[in-house]
Amino acid sequence: MSKPAAGVPDELRRRLGVPDAVTIGLGAMIGAGIFAALAPAARAAGSGLLLGLALAAVVAYCNATSSARLAALYPASGGTYVYGRERLGEFCGYLAGWAFVVGKTASCAAMALTVGSYVWPGQAHAVAVAAVLVLTAVNYAGVQKSALLTRVIVAVVLAVLVAVVVASLTSGSVDTAHLDIGADATAGGVLQAAGLLFFAFAGYARVATLGEEVRDPARTIPRAIPIALGITLVVYTLVAVSVLLVLGPDGLAAAGAPLTEAAHTVGADRLAPVVRVGAALAALGALLALILGVSRTVLAMARDHHLPHALAAVHPKFKVPHRAELLVGAVVAVAAATTDVRGAIGFSSFGVLAYYAIANASAWTLTPAEGRPNRAVPVVGLTGCLVLAFALPLSSVITGAAVLLIGAAVFGARRRVARAT
Repeated sequence: MSKPAAGVPDELRRRLGVPDAVTIGLGAMIGAGIFAALAPAARAAGSGLLLGLALAAVVAYCNATSSARLAALYPASGGTYVYGRERLGEFCGYLAGWAFVVGKTASCAAMALTVGSYVWPGQAHAVAVAAVLVLTAVNYAGVQKSALLTRVIVAVVLAVLVAVVVASLTSGSVDTAHLDIGADATAGGVLQAAGLLFFAFAGYARVATLGEEVRDPARTIPRAIPIALGITLVVYTLVAVSVLLVLGPDGLAAAGAPLTEAAHTVGADRLAPVVRVGAALAALGALLALILGVSRTVLAMARDHHLPHALAAVHPKFKVPHRAELLVGAVVAVAAATTDVRGAIGFSSFGVLAYYAIANASAWTLTPAEGRPNRAVPVVGLTGCLVLAFALPLSSVITGAAVLLIGAAVFGARRRVARAT
Protein backbone atom coordinates (compact mmCIF):
# COMPACT_ATOMS: atom_id res chain seq x y z
CA MET A 1 0.00 0.00 0.00
CA SER A 2 1.30 3.44 -0.87
CA LYS A 3 1.25 5.87 2.04
CA PRO A 4 1.99 9.57 2.08
CA ALA A 5 5.46 10.29 3.29
CA ALA A 6 5.72 11.85 6.70
CA GLY A 7 5.52 15.59 6.64
CA VAL A 8 4.22 15.98 3.09
CA PRO A 9 1.36 18.45 2.57
CA ASP A 10 -1.22 15.75 1.73
CA GLU A 11 -0.73 13.82 4.99
CA LEU A 12 -3.41 14.19 7.66
CA ARG A 13 -2.27 15.03 11.18
CA ARG A 14 -2.41 12.38 13.92
CA ARG A 15 -4.20 14.08 16.82
CA LEU A 16 -6.76 11.60 18.19
CA GLY A 17 -6.13 9.38 21.21
CA VAL A 18 -8.24 6.52 22.60
CA PRO A 19 -10.85 8.77 24.32
CA ASP A 20 -11.36 10.85 21.16
CA ALA A 21 -11.61 7.75 18.96
CA VAL A 22 -14.09 6.10 21.35
CA THR A 23 -16.15 9.29 21.44
CA ILE A 24 -16.33 9.52 17.66
CA GLY A 25 -17.42 5.87 17.51
CA LEU A 26 -20.07 6.48 20.18
CA GLY A 27 -21.28 9.59 18.37
CA ALA A 28 -21.80 7.53 15.23
CA MET A 29 -23.53 4.61 16.99
CA ILE A 30 -25.51 6.20 19.82
CA GLY A 31 -27.33 8.36 17.34
CA ALA A 32 -30.79 8.53 15.87
CA GLY A 33 -30.82 4.74 15.41
CA ILE A 34 -31.83 3.98 18.99
CA PHE A 35 -34.62 6.56 18.76
CA ALA A 36 -35.89 5.41 15.36
CA ALA A 37 -34.94 1.74 14.79
CA LEU A 38 -36.77 0.10 17.71
CA ALA A 39 -40.29 0.52 16.32
CA PRO A 40 -39.68 -0.91 12.82
CA ALA A 41 -37.60 -3.71 14.37
CA ALA A 42 -40.49 -4.53 16.73
CA ARG A 43 -42.89 -4.57 13.78
CA ALA A 44 -40.65 -7.13 12.09
CA ALA A 45 -39.78 -9.36 15.05
CA GLY A 46 -42.67 -8.83 17.48
CA SER A 47 -41.80 -10.38 20.83
CA GLY A 48 -38.50 -11.58 19.31
CA LEU A 49 -37.08 -8.05 19.29
CA LEU A 50 -34.36 -8.81 21.85
CA LEU A 51 -33.29 -11.85 19.82
CA GLY A 52 -32.86 -9.54 16.83
CA LEU A 53 -30.82 -7.15 18.96
CA ALA A 54 -28.59 -9.99 20.16
CA LEU A 55 -28.04 -11.24 16.62
CA ALA A 56 -27.19 -7.74 15.40
CA ALA A 57 -24.73 -7.39 18.29
CA VAL A 58 -22.97 -10.68 17.41
CA VAL A 59 -22.53 -9.64 13.78
CA ALA A 60 -21.41 -6.17 14.87
CA TYR A 61 -18.84 -7.68 17.25
CA CYS A 62 -17.36 -9.84 14.49
CA ASN A 63 -17.26 -6.88 12.12
CA ALA A 64 -15.70 -4.67 14.77
CA THR A 65 -13.02 -7.24 15.59
CA SER A 66 -12.13 -7.75 11.93
CA SER A 67 -12.10 -3.99 11.31
CA ALA A 68 -9.93 -3.31 14.35
CA ARG A 69 -7.26 -5.84 13.34
CA LEU A 70 -7.18 -4.51 9.78
CA ALA A 71 -7.14 -0.86 10.88
CA ALA A 72 -4.14 -1.51 13.13
CA LEU A 73 -2.28 -3.02 10.18
CA TYR A 74 -3.37 -0.36 7.67
CA PRO A 75 -3.73 2.90 9.63
CA ALA A 76 -4.75 5.05 6.66
CA SER A 77 -7.90 6.95 5.74
CA GLY A 78 -10.44 4.84 3.87
CA GLY A 79 -11.29 1.90 6.15
CA THR A 80 -12.43 -1.21 4.27
CA TYR A 81 -11.71 0.48 0.95
CA VAL A 82 -8.02 0.17 1.90
CA TYR A 83 -8.35 -3.30 3.49
CA GLY A 84 -10.20 -4.77 0.53
CA ARG A 85 -7.72 -3.31 -1.93
CA GLU A 86 -4.69 -4.60 -0.04
CA ARG A 87 -6.04 -8.05 0.86
CA LEU A 88 -8.49 -8.96 -1.91
CA GLY A 89 -7.55 -6.79 -4.88
CA GLU A 90 -8.40 -3.45 -6.39
CA PHE A 91 -11.97 -4.32 -7.38
CA CYS A 92 -13.03 -5.49 -3.91
CA GLY A 93 -11.51 -2.40 -2.33
CA TYR A 94 -13.25 -0.17 -4.83
CA LEU A 95 -16.60 -1.92 -4.30
CA ALA A 96 -16.28 -1.48 -0.52
CA GLY A 97 -15.50 2.20 -0.96
CA TRP A 98 -18.39 2.62 -3.38
CA ALA A 99 -20.83 0.89 -1.01
CA PHE A 100 -19.62 3.00 1.90
CA VAL A 101 -19.68 6.38 0.17
CA VAL A 102 -23.08 5.89 -1.48
CA GLY A 103 -24.72 4.12 1.46
CA LYS A 104 -23.40 6.43 4.14
CA THR A 105 -24.21 9.54 2.11
CA ALA A 106 -27.81 8.31 2.26
CA SER A 107 -27.36 7.75 6.01
CA CYS A 108 -26.20 11.35 6.35
CA ALA A 109 -29.38 12.53 4.67
CA ALA A 110 -31.46 10.32 6.98
CA MET A 111 -29.77 11.71 10.09
CA ALA A 112 -30.18 15.28 8.87
CA LEU A 113 -33.88 14.70 8.22
CA THR A 114 -34.23 13.17 11.69
CA VAL A 115 -32.85 16.39 13.15
CA GLY A 116 -35.37 18.37 11.13
CA SER A 117 -38.33 16.19 12.11
CA TYR A 118 -37.60 16.65 15.83
CA VAL A 119 -36.57 20.32 15.79
CA TRP A 120 -39.20 21.70 13.42
CA PRO A 121 -41.43 19.04 11.82
CA GLY A 122 -43.11 21.52 9.49
CA GLN A 123 -39.76 22.59 8.02
CA ALA A 124 -37.84 19.33 8.35
CA HIS A 125 -36.06 19.61 5.00
CA ALA A 126 -34.91 23.19 5.59
CA VAL A 127 -33.58 22.37 9.06
CA ALA A 128 -31.87 19.27 7.65
CA VAL A 129 -30.02 21.30 5.03
CA ALA A 130 -28.98 23.88 7.63
CA ALA A 131 -27.67 21.12 9.92
CA VAL A 132 -25.57 19.66 7.10
CA LEU A 133 -24.05 23.04 6.26
CA VAL A 134 -23.19 23.83 9.89
CA LEU A 135 -21.59 20.45 10.60
CA THR A 136 -19.66 20.51 7.34
CA ALA A 137 -18.18 23.82 8.51
CA VAL A 138 -17.28 22.25 11.89
CA ASN A 139 -15.52 19.35 10.16
CA TYR A 140 -13.72 21.76 7.85
CA ALA A 141 -12.22 23.55 10.86
CA GLY A 142 -10.44 20.39 12.00
CA VAL A 143 -11.06 16.89 13.35
CA GLN A 144 -10.20 17.87 16.95
CA LYS A 145 -13.10 20.33 17.00
CA SER A 146 -15.34 17.59 15.60
CA ALA A 147 -14.26 15.22 18.38
CA LEU A 148 -14.92 17.89 21.02
CA LEU A 149 -18.44 18.62 19.73
CA THR A 150 -19.15 14.89 19.48
CA ARG A 151 -18.09 14.42 23.12
CA VAL A 152 -20.62 17.03 24.24
CA ILE A 153 -23.41 15.51 22.15
CA VAL A 154 -22.70 11.97 23.39
CA ALA A 155 -22.80 13.11 27.02
CA VAL A 156 -26.20 14.80 26.58
CA VAL A 157 -27.71 11.88 24.67
CA LEU A 158 -26.49 9.34 27.23
CA ALA A 159 -28.03 11.44 30.01
CA VAL A 160 -31.38 11.47 28.16
CA LEU A 161 -31.31 7.71 27.58
CA VAL A 162 -30.44 7.05 31.23
CA ALA A 163 -33.37 9.24 32.27
CA VAL A 164 -35.76 7.24 30.07
CA VAL A 165 -34.44 3.92 31.41
CA VAL A 166 -34.71 5.01 35.05
CA ALA A 167 -38.18 6.51 34.59
CA SER A 168 -39.39 3.33 32.88
CA LEU A 169 -37.89 0.79 35.28
CA THR A 170 -39.03 2.63 38.42
CA SER A 171 -42.60 3.13 37.26
CA GLY A 172 -45.68 1.06 38.01
CA SER A 173 -46.17 0.36 34.30
CA VAL A 174 -43.53 -2.36 34.11
CA ASP A 175 -44.85 -5.77 33.02
CA THR A 176 -42.24 -8.53 32.85
CA ALA A 177 -44.59 -10.64 30.69
CA HIS A 178 -43.76 -8.24 27.86
CA LEU A 179 -40.34 -9.89 27.61
CA ASP A 180 -41.79 -13.34 26.88
CA ILE A 181 -41.15 -14.63 23.36
CA GLY A 182 -44.39 -15.69 21.68
CA ALA A 183 -45.51 -17.31 18.45
CA ASP A 184 -45.36 -13.97 16.61
CA ALA A 185 -41.54 -14.15 16.65
CA THR A 186 -40.60 -15.83 13.36
CA ALA A 187 -37.08 -16.55 12.09
CA GLY A 188 -37.57 -14.23 9.12
CA GLY A 189 -38.88 -11.45 11.35
CA VAL A 190 -35.99 -11.76 13.79
CA LEU A 191 -33.46 -11.65 10.92
CA GLN A 192 -35.10 -8.57 9.43
CA ALA A 193 -35.14 -6.89 12.83
CA ALA A 194 -31.45 -7.70 13.25
CA GLY A 195 -30.73 -6.09 9.89
CA LEU A 196 -32.63 -2.95 10.88
CA LEU A 197 -30.99 -2.77 14.32
CA PHE A 198 -27.54 -3.37 12.82
CA PHE A 199 -27.94 0.00 11.12
CA ALA A 200 -27.73 1.58 14.58
CA PHE A 201 -24.52 -0.32 15.46
CA ALA A 202 -22.55 0.45 12.31
CA GLY A 203 -20.75 3.58 13.51
CA TYR A 204 -17.62 1.85 14.81
CA ALA A 205 -16.26 2.00 11.25
CA ARG A 206 -15.82 5.72 11.76
CA VAL A 207 -12.84 4.98 14.01
CA ALA A 208 -11.23 2.87 11.29
CA THR A 209 -11.82 5.42 8.53
CA LEU A 210 -10.00 8.01 10.66
CA GLY A 211 -6.94 5.73 10.91
CA GLU A 212 -4.60 8.36 9.47
CA GLU A 213 -5.58 10.89 12.17
CA VAL A 214 -5.20 8.56 15.20
CA ARG A 215 -2.10 8.59 17.37
CA ASP A 216 -0.38 5.19 17.68
CA PRO A 217 -3.06 3.47 15.55
CA ALA A 218 -1.78 -0.07 16.20
CA ARG A 219 -2.64 0.44 19.88
CA THR A 220 -5.45 3.00 19.74
CA ILE A 221 -7.79 1.50 17.14
CA PRO A 222 -8.00 -2.08 18.52
CA ARG A 223 -8.82 -0.56 21.92
CA ALA A 224 -11.24 2.14 20.79
CA ILE A 225 -13.50 0.04 18.56
CA PRO A 226 -14.49 -2.69 21.07
CA ILE A 227 -14.85 -0.13 23.88
CA ALA A 228 -17.22 1.98 21.79
CA LEU A 229 -19.18 -1.08 20.67
CA GLY A 230 -19.41 -2.49 24.19
CA ILE A 231 -20.75 0.76 25.66
CA THR A 232 -23.26 1.04 22.83
CA LEU A 233 -24.50 -2.54 23.30
CA VAL A 234 -25.08 -1.98 27.02
CA VAL A 235 -26.99 1.25 26.34
CA TYR A 236 -29.10 -0.27 23.56
CA THR A 237 -29.98 -3.33 25.65
CA LEU A 238 -31.05 -1.23 28.63
CA VAL A 239 -33.17 1.06 26.47
CA ALA A 240 -34.78 -1.80 24.52
CA VAL A 241 -35.61 -3.79 27.66
CA SER A 242 -37.02 -0.78 29.54
CA VAL A 243 -39.20 0.34 26.64
CA LEU A 244 -40.43 -3.22 26.03
CA LEU A 245 -41.33 -3.62 29.71
CA VAL A 246 -43.48 -0.49 29.52
CA LEU A 247 -45.02 -0.61 26.03
CA GLY A 248 -44.86 -4.30 25.15
CA PRO A 249 -44.02 -5.54 21.64
CA ASP A 250 -47.31 -4.37 20.10
CA GLY A 251 -47.19 -0.95 21.71
CA LEU A 252 -43.57 -0.49 20.69
CA ALA A 253 -44.32 -1.54 17.11
CA ALA A 254 -47.13 1.01 16.86
CA ALA A 255 -45.17 3.90 18.40
CA GLY A 256 -44.00 6.66 16.10
CA ALA A 257 -41.52 7.90 18.73
CA PRO A 258 -41.02 4.96 21.14
CA LEU A 259 -38.97 6.72 23.81
CA THR A 260 -41.33 9.69 23.92
CA GLU A 261 -44.29 7.29 24.09
CA ALA A 262 -42.62 5.42 26.96
CA ALA A 263 -42.17 8.71 28.85
CA HIS A 264 -45.88 9.52 28.47
CA THR A 265 -46.92 5.98 29.47
CA VAL A 266 -45.02 6.09 32.77
CA GLY A 267 -46.40 9.56 33.55
CA ALA A 268 -43.13 11.40 32.95
CA ASP A 269 -44.67 13.97 30.61
CA ARG A 270 -42.00 16.53 31.45
CA LEU A 271 -39.40 14.12 30.12
CA ALA A 272 -40.96 13.94 26.64
CA PRO A 273 -39.60 17.31 25.40
CA VAL A 274 -36.17 16.35 26.76
CA VAL A 275 -36.32 13.13 24.75
CA ARG A 276 -37.10 15.13 21.62
CA VAL A 277 -34.05 17.32 22.23
CA GLY A 278 -31.95 14.23 22.90
CA ALA A 279 -33.10 12.62 19.66
CA ALA A 280 -32.20 15.73 17.68
CA LEU A 281 -28.76 15.91 19.32
CA ALA A 282 -28.22 12.19 18.75
CA ALA A 283 -28.94 12.63 15.06
CA LEU A 284 -26.56 15.60 14.96
CA GLY A 285 -23.82 13.49 16.55
CA ALA A 286 -24.37 10.69 14.05
CA LEU A 287 -24.41 13.16 11.16
CA LEU A 288 -21.17 14.76 12.32
CA ALA A 289 -19.36 11.41 12.52
CA LEU A 290 -20.85 10.20 9.23
CA ILE A 291 -19.64 13.24 7.30
CA LEU A 292 -16.18 12.65 8.79
CA GLY A 293 -16.10 9.02 7.69
CA VAL A 294 -17.51 9.54 4.19
CA SER A 295 -15.11 12.39 3.41
CA ARG A 296 -12.09 10.28 4.49
CA THR A 297 -13.16 7.41 2.23
CA VAL A 298 -13.61 9.87 -0.64
CA LEU A 299 -10.07 11.10 0.12
CA ALA A 300 -8.65 7.57 -0.06
CA MET A 301 -10.47 6.74 -3.31
CA ALA A 302 -9.40 10.05 -4.85
CA ARG A 303 -5.76 9.33 -3.97
CA ASP A 304 -6.06 6.17 -6.07
CA HIS A 305 -7.91 8.00 -8.89
CA HIS A 306 -11.15 6.03 -8.41
CA LEU A 307 -12.67 9.46 -7.81
CA PRO A 308 -11.38 12.79 -9.21
CA HIS A 309 -7.85 13.25 -7.85
CA ALA A 310 -8.58 16.88 -6.94
CA LEU A 311 -10.62 15.53 -4.01
CA ALA A 312 -7.42 14.18 -2.42
CA ALA A 313 -6.27 17.68 -1.45
CA VAL A 314 -5.59 18.31 2.27
CA HIS A 315 -5.99 21.84 3.64
CA PRO A 316 -2.53 23.25 4.51
CA LYS A 317 -3.76 24.89 7.73
CA PHE A 318 -6.59 22.70 9.05
CA LYS A 319 -5.08 19.40 7.82
CA VAL A 320 -8.44 18.02 6.68
CA PRO A 321 -9.54 16.78 3.21
CA HIS A 322 -11.39 20.04 2.60
CA ARG A 323 -12.50 19.44 -0.98
CA ALA A 324 -13.85 15.99 -0.14
CA GLU A 325 -15.71 17.43 2.86
CA LEU A 326 -17.23 20.24 0.81
CA LEU A 327 -18.38 17.82 -1.89
CA VAL A 328 -19.87 15.39 0.62
CA GLY A 329 -21.62 18.26 2.42
CA ALA A 330 -23.09 19.56 -0.85
CA VAL A 331 -24.35 16.13 -1.96
CA VAL A 332 -25.87 15.39 1.47
CA ALA A 333 -27.55 18.81 1.54
CA VAL A 334 -29.19 18.12 -1.82
CA ALA A 335 -30.28 14.64 -0.69
CA ALA A 336 -31.67 16.02 2.57
CA ALA A 337 -33.69 18.56 0.63
CA THR A 338 -35.24 16.00 -1.74
CA THR A 339 -35.60 12.61 0.02
CA ASP A 340 -37.41 11.14 3.06
CA VAL A 341 -36.01 9.30 6.08
CA ARG A 342 -37.45 5.89 5.27
CA GLY A 343 -36.14 5.89 1.71
CA ALA A 344 -32.70 7.06 2.80
CA ILE A 345 -32.33 4.38 5.49
CA GLY A 346 -33.54 1.60 3.21
CA PHE A 347 -31.06 2.66 0.53
CA SER A 348 -28.21 2.71 3.04
CA SER A 349 -28.66 -0.60 4.89
CA PHE A 350 -27.72 -2.96 2.08
CA GLY A 351 -24.56 -1.01 1.29
CA VAL A 352 -23.46 -0.97 4.93
CA LEU A 353 -23.69 -4.74 5.20
CA ALA A 354 -21.89 -5.22 1.86
CA TYR A 355 -19.09 -2.99 3.16
CA TYR A 356 -18.63 -5.09 6.29
CA ALA A 357 -18.84 -8.34 4.33
CA ILE A 358 -15.71 -7.24 2.45
CA ALA A 359 -14.05 -6.27 5.76
CA ASN A 360 -14.59 -9.78 7.12
CA ALA A 361 -13.39 -11.39 3.89
CA SER A 362 -10.26 -9.23 4.14
CA ALA A 363 -9.68 -10.24 7.79
CA TRP A 364 -9.83 -13.92 6.79
CA THR A 365 -6.64 -13.44 4.74
CA LEU A 366 -4.58 -12.12 7.68
CA THR A 367 -1.74 -14.25 9.02
CA PRO A 368 -1.08 -14.81 12.74
CA ALA A 369 1.90 -12.43 12.51
CA GLU A 370 -0.44 -9.76 11.15
CA GLY A 371 -2.81 -10.07 14.09
CA ARG A 372 -5.38 -12.44 12.56
CA PRO A 373 -8.47 -12.87 14.76
CA ASN A 374 -9.90 -16.28 15.59
CA ARG A 375 -10.99 -17.87 12.29
CA ALA A 376 -14.61 -18.03 13.45
CA VAL A 377 -14.82 -14.24 13.73
CA PRO A 378 -14.58 -13.31 10.02
CA VAL A 379 -16.61 -16.38 9.02
CA VAL A 380 -19.51 -15.50 11.32
CA GLY A 381 -19.19 -11.83 10.39
CA LEU A 382 -19.22 -12.47 6.63
CA THR A 383 -22.08 -14.96 6.83
CA GLY A 384 -24.06 -12.69 9.14
CA CYS A 385 -23.65 -9.67 6.86
CA LEU A 386 -24.88 -11.58 3.81
CA VAL A 387 -27.83 -13.14 5.64
CA LEU A 388 -28.95 -9.85 7.20
CA ALA A 389 -28.52 -7.98 3.92
CA PHE A 390 -30.85 -10.32 2.06
CA ALA A 391 -33.30 -10.45 4.98
CA LEU A 392 -33.97 -6.72 4.60
CA PRO A 393 -37.22 -5.57 2.93
CA LEU A 394 -37.25 -6.50 -0.76
CA SER A 395 -37.16 -2.88 -1.93
CA SER A 396 -33.95 -2.28 0.06
CA VAL A 397 -32.34 -5.43 -1.37
CA ILE A 398 -33.23 -4.49 -4.96
CA THR A 399 -32.08 -0.88 -4.59
CA GLY A 400 -28.87 -1.81 -2.79
CA ALA A 401 -27.95 -4.53 -5.26
CA ALA A 402 -28.61 -2.16 -8.16
CA VAL A 403 -26.27 0.44 -6.64
CA LEU A 404 -23.49 -2.14 -6.27
CA LEU A 405 -23.97 -3.27 -9.87
CA ILE A 406 -23.75 0.34 -11.05
CA GLY A 407 -20.52 0.72 -9.10
CA ALA A 408 -19.12 -2.44 -10.65
CA ALA A 409 -20.07 -1.19 -14.12
CA VAL A 410 -18.33 2.14 -13.49
CA PHE A 411 -15.18 0.29 -12.38
CA GLY A 412 -15.24 -1.89 -15.48
CA ALA A 413 -15.76 1.06 -17.80
CA ARG A 414 -12.92 2.95 -16.17
CA ARG A 415 -10.57 -0.02 -16.59
CA ARG A 416 -11.48 -0.38 -20.26
CA VAL A 417 -10.82 3.33 -20.88
CA ALA A 418 -7.49 3.08 -19.06
CA ARG A 419 -6.41 0.11 -21.18
CA ALA A 420 -7.47 1.83 -24.39
CA THR A 421 -5.29 4.83 -23.60
